[in-house]
Amino acid sequence: MSELFDSYQGSYGAVVQSSIDFSGLPHSFFIRAKADLLRDLVESRLGGRKPAMLDVGCGVGSFHPFLRDMTTRLCGIDVSKASITQARSDHPEAEYQDFDGKTFPYESGTFDLVTAICVLHHVTPVLWHGFTREMRRVVKPGGLVCVIEHNPFNPLTRLAVSRCEFDNDAVLLRAEQTRRLMANAGLRALGSRYFLLFPWAAKLARRTEFALRHVPLGAQYATWGTV
Repeated sequence: MSELFDSYQGSYGAVVQSSIDFSGLPHSFFIRAKADLLRDLVESRLGGRKPAMLDVGCGVGSFHPFLRDMTTRLCGIDVSKASITQARSDHPEAEYQDFDGKTFPYESGTFDLVTAICVLHHVTPVLWHGFTREMRRVVKPGGLVCVIEHNPFNPLTRLAVSRCEFDNDAVLLRAEQTRRLMANAGLRALGSRYFLLFPWAAKLARRTEFALRHVPLGAQYATWGTV
């Protein structure tokens, strides 16, 4: 997997954009929606305190400018050394390390928040349990783990995945599968929410989407748990 994403480190955003062009929306719309969801979780699950955060599978760090004012420390890891090199160049305010895909390069209980954003479907299924256990390991007691993934029940999501060059081997997980993995890793107080149901940022659309957050219609979902 590292070789695959090494080859896309300079064109990742363009490839993702080409896969969602049919929506008429920029990639930044989807990134911002994820950032807004994380802000809500930090407010509701961490009492609004700014967390030390680890983003697992961070790629070139395109998500990180949306998080600058939300964290006290922002770290990212990825199996792609080329992507990490690019992330360091583009976002010097964050900390980046490459890793072997199995063991995160941090001590246990280092972070308040650990995320994996549209990453797990790229991980070989036999490694899913170890991956979620590592996410739990590096979170402090009382901290939060959040996994954001594509919703396989949404037909437009499946279309976007089928159009994306580096998603050829993707294995999409249902929300209940992700919750089960997180529970087996020892996480508790599990919750989930579907989002990206409407292609608008208007307040009415966001309120309606939130009201339907438990219905598996949104393009993506977030699942979270605490230590």
